[in-house]
Amino acid sequence: MALRMVTRKLGSKLLPKFSSTSLLHSHATSFGFKEVHEEEKSRLVGNVFSSVASSYDLMNDIMSVGLHRLWKDRLVSKLNPFPGMKHLDVAGGTGDVAFRILETLNSVKRRATQDVLEDNLHEETQIFVCEINPNMLNVGKKRAMERGLGEDKSLIWMEGDAEALKFKDNSLDGYTIAFGIRNVTHIEKVLAEAYKVLKRGGRFLCLELSHVEVPVFKELYDYYSFSVIPAVGELVAGDRNSYQYLVESIRRFPSQETFASMIAAAGFQKVEYENLVGGVVAIHSSKTVDKECFDFCMALQNLKMLFINAVAKK
Repeated sequence: MALRMVTRKLGSKLLPKFSSTSLLHSHATSFGFKEVHEEEKSRLVGNVFSSVASSYDLMNDIMSVGLHRLWKDRLVSKLNPFPGMKHLDVAGGTGDVAFRILETLNSVKRRATQDVLEDNLHEETQIFVCEINPNMLNVGKKRAMERGLGEDKSLIWMEGDAEALKFKDNSLDGYTIAFGIRNVTHIEKVLAEAYKVLKRGGRFLCLELSHVEVPVFKELYDYYSFSVIPAVGELVAGDRNSYQYLVESIRRFPSQETFASMIAAAGFQKVEYENLVGGVVAIHSSKTVDKECFDFCMALQNLKMLFINAVAKK
C-alpha cells in the first residue's frame, strides 16, 4: 500500500472556476485497444454494460477474488461520510458504494447519543446514484429493494452522464466514482463537472483499476488479465468480448501520476493517490479549494483589479 501526493504551484490555477471551458481538450478516444470515433465510444461502452449488468457483481467477486469489497470499503473510509451530507456517486451502477456510505452513516447514527438530532440530520442526507446505463441502474434498484432500502429517501437513483451532470454548481459535499472513469469519452470533462458541482472544500475520490510496475508481479498480472479474465467472462457471463475490453481499457487508462496531474489541472487541491495490491487499483483523492482560501483569492483578485484601474486612471 503506497500513498503519494501531487503538489502544484499556487497561482491562477487556484481559481479554476474562472478558466474557459474551451481549454478542455479531448482525451484520445479509444475502445480498449481500438481507436474509435467519439460518438461511437459511448454506444460501444453502453453495449458492454448492458450485456454484463446481470452478472456484474458476481464477476467482480470472481475477478478480484472478493477484494473489490475491501477496496470499496477503503474508498468510503477515506470519504469519511457524515450525517446530512449531499453526496454523488457517479457510475454508481449496482449501488455498491452508495450502500456502503449509507451503512457508514447508519453506524454513526447508532453510536450517537443525541438520537433526535441524529434523526433530523439523517433525514437531510442525500446519496445520489448517477448511472448512464439503465440496465445497471435497474440492477442497483433491485438490490436496494432486497436490502430493505427501496423506500429509503436518502438514496436517490438517477440516469445521467458524468460529462454533463444535472446538479447546481457548488451543491454537493462529496463525489465518488468507482471503476467508471476509464469508460468515459473525455476524462477532462468528467473532472471539470465534478469540480463544478462540489461545494468549496468538497471531496473528490476515484477508485480505478490502474498500473502495476513491479516487474514479476506485472507479468503475472498481465497473464491473468489477458488469458484468465476473458475466459472467465465467457464462462460466467457468456461474454468474452466485454471482458477483453475491460482488460484493454485498463491498459489505456493514464498512469497514477498522469491521472493525478489531470485531477490537479481540473483545479483540485491536495491531490494524492493510494496504490492497493501493488497498483492493481488506486484510490485518488482530492478536494476543491476551501471556502476560506477561495474567499482570500477572490479578495486578492479584487485588490489587483482595483490597483490596475487606479493605475489606468493616472
